[in-house]
Amino acid sequence: MYTDLVMDHFTNPRNVGEIEDADGVGQIGNPVCGDVMRISIAVDDKDRIADVKFKTFGCGAAVATSSMVTEMVMGKSLEEAADISNKAVAEALGGLPPNKMHCSNLAADALHLAIQDYLVKNGREADVEQFLKALPKEREHSSH
Repeated sequence: MYTDLVMDHFTNPRNVGEIEDADGVGQIGNPVCGDVMRISIAVDDKDRIADVKFKTFGCGAAVATSSMVTEMVMGKSLEEAADISNKAVAEALGGLPPNKMHCSNLAADALHLAIQDYLVKNGREADVEQFLKALPKEREHSSH
C-alpha cells in the first residue's frame, strides 16, 4: 500500500517539533479524517527557510508528507517553497494511495499558510497577494 519512502518518513520523521518564536506558522486540519498539521518556519534575512519543523496528528501518510515537505523546503527561498504543490509532495514520496492524497494536500497547504503568516507578520501584505497568485494551480481550495 505504501512505498518504502513513505514508511521511512513515517517511522523516522525528519524535523519534528516546533520552532520557538517561529517567523511563520501554518496549521490546517481535515475534519473528515481528523488529520491536523502544524508547520513552523524560521526565515533568514535573504527570505530563505533557515529552519522548518512540523507537528502532525494523523495517519502515517500525514506524518510522512509533513516530514517530506520539511525536507523539500529546507534552505529554499520563500518563492521556491511556495512552488511546492501537494502533487509534488506525493511524488517525492514515490506516490500515495488515492485515498491518502488528501494528506499531501494538507502538508503543502500548511506550508503555504506558514509562508503567508510570515509575510503578514512582517507587514508585507502586497507580497501576500503576489504569493497567493503564484501558488501551484493544482492546489485544492478546500476547507481542510
